[in-house]
Amino acid sequence: MSIFDTPGRLERLRHLEVEMAKSEFWQAADRAKGVMREAASHRVVIERWERFSKDLDDLGELVSLAEGEDDQEVRQEIAASLAKMGDEIEAMELEAVMTGPDDEKDAILTIHPGAGGTESQDWAQMLMRMYVRWAERRGLGVEVMDVLPGEEAGIKSATLEITGLHGYGYLKAESGVHRLVRISPFDANHRRHTSFASVFVYAEAGENLEFEIKESDLRIDTFRASGAGGQHVNKTDSAVRMTHLPTKIVVQCQTERSQHRNRENAMKILKARLHAFYLDEQQKKVDELEKGKMDIAWGSQIRSYVLQPYTLVKDHRTGLETGNVDRVLDGDLDEFIETFLRSTGTPRRGKRNETDN
Repeated sequence: MSIFDTPGRLERLRHLEVEMAKSEFWQAADRAKGVMREAASHRVVIERWERFSKDLDDLGELVSLAEGEDDQEVRQEIAASLAKMGDEIEAMELEAVMTGPDDEKDAILTIHPGAGGTESQDWAQMLMRMYVRWAERRGLGVEVMDVLPGEEAGIKSATLEITGLHGYGYLKAESGVHRLVRISPFDANHRRHTSFASVFVYAEAGENLEFEIKESDLRIDTFRASGAGGQHVNKTDSAVRMTHLPTKIVVQCQTERSQHRNRENAMKILKARLHAFYLDEQQKKVDELEKGKMDIAWGSQIRSYVLQPYTLVKDHRTGLETGNVDRVLDGDLDEFIETFLRSTGTPRRGKRNETDN
C-alpha cells in the first residue's frame, strides 16, 4: 500500500481494529501478532500525515502574519518550516517508491567476515555496530538474534532483526560486500590492511507463509553456546542449529539462555531465508541471486571505507562519497541508502556536498 494512500490505510486500520476487538482474537497468537504489527504500521503513516497537515496549517498562519510586515524573525521561522517540510516530502517520496511486496516489512540482516582472520572479524563487528546505531538513529527496533564471537577479537558472524516500518525497504540497499582499508591495530609493524565483510538482508516472512515448512524437512541440532554469555549459557545445550534439508539452508541461534527462545529465533530467520529463496525461484532469479553473492574479496564490494592514508567512504554503485568516515561508522547511513534507492526509483531533487567533514 502506498505511503500516500491515507484513506486506504484508514479503512484497513478500521477493519483490523474490528478484528482485534473480537473475543477470539488471541486464540491464534501468531496471527494476532501479525495483525497488531500491521495495524501499528498503518497508525505510524496516518499519524505522520496528521502531523504534516498540522505543520502545513501552522505554516499558513505564519505566512499570514508575515504579509505586509518586515519581521525578519517570522521570515526566518517560515524558511525553517519550509526546509523541514521539504525534507519530510523527500522522505515520503522515497518511501512512495518502495512498492515491493516486502518493502514495509521488518528486516533480518546477516554479517559475515571475509578471509583474513582477526582483521576481517573485527571489521564485521564494526559493521554490526554501524547498523545497530543506524537503527537506533531512525527509531527502529533492533535485536541481536545471533552472534558468534571471534577467537581473538571481532565476530565470526552476526544476525540482527530490525523492526519498524520499511525496515527491509531501506536495508535492502546494504546487501553486498563492504571493504575497509586502515592501519591494522593487530599488526605490530603498523602496516595498512584491507578487510572485507559481506552483508545480506532478508525480509522477515511473518506468519502468513505461501509455503509449508514440514517437520520432516528440518534437522535440528542443539549444542553448547560459545563465547561470552554467562555460566548458564556455556554449560547447557541452549544453542540451536536448524537445517532445511530440501534447500540446504542452515541457520543457528545461541545468544539466548533459553533453548526454546533460540529455537524461535532460528525459525524466524529460516522463514525469512526461505521466503527470499522461494520468491527468487518464482521470479526465476535464482541464478541472479547467486551472482549477487560474490566472493567476499577485492572487486566485488559495493562500498569502501578508507581510514588510511586518507579518509573516505565511497559507494561504488552510485559514486556517492564523503570524507567523514567516523560519522558513517556511527550509523549515519541515510544519505548512502537513500541515494541508492533513488537511483533505482525517483530521482533526488537536490544533493548535499558529501565531502564535507
